[in-house]
Amino acid sequence: MSGFVDIHSHVLYGLDDGARTIDQSLEMLRVAAEAGTSDIVATPHANSRYPFDPDTIEARIAELQPHTTVRIHRGCDFHLQYDNIEDALANPDKYTVNHKGYLLVEFPDMTVYSGSDDILLQLLDAGMLPIVTHPERNSVLQNRAVDVARWVDMGCYVQVTAGSILGGFGRKARTSAIELLDRGLVHFVASDAHDVSHRPPRLDAAFAALRDRYGEASIQAVFVDNPAAVLSGEMVEADAMPRRAPKQWYEFWR
Repeated sequence: MSGFVDIHSHVLYGLDDGARTIDQSLEMLRVAAEAGTSDIVATPHANSRYPFDPDTIEARIAELQPHTTVRIHRGCDFHLQYDNIEDALANPDKYTVNHKGYLLVEFPDMTVYSGSDDILLQLLDAGMLPIVTHPERNSVLQNRAVDVARWVDMGCYVQVTAGSILGGFGRKARTSAIELLDRGLVHFVASDAHDVSHRPPRLDAAFAALRDRYGEASIQAVFVDNPAAVLSGEMVEADAMPRRAPKQWYEFWR
């Protein structure tokens, strides 16, 4: 399988806790290409620790693009904090992938805000399409798939991490990721890559792990077709998502 579209990565050097140097960025892009990725979205953090600088992002992409066959796109790992939200509402295209409407939104690892529904609705009303990133790694959402389902019903989307599917973030994250997939609540699988060893930009192993369970056509939707729609700003086909009966969850990880 080739042509994976990875909508979540920290491949741009010197902007956050991802790649530190240009050599590390280039090595991540090399690994991504070897694993069959054709397109990758650079999504540096936007939070109180790492300010979001669109001009620097564009400069980094322009610097790296001539040295890789992987097409690099611009995006943001948007943390749901007050100043970010206010700025995004005032500038709806600033943080979205390729300025096309889709916005990766990240909750803290151990918290879900009481006003989360209202925040997501504000983003939707402003014309953005929130993609809730790696809920399977959030210790609260691991036990509250009903919240994720409600956000999907509101018009949001969901991305799980390839490493979670492979057990890289622990059993609870893996079980949660599969539960969300089985319920038809996952629209994208992405790497959330930070380096080439512990959190690499690879989607091939997760694709292989899920192919037999869900079938290649439906799995291609979350690795290729749906993320490609994000790049161009087209609507994601929700009916194409993989799903499976809950009674079969245990079989995959037995």
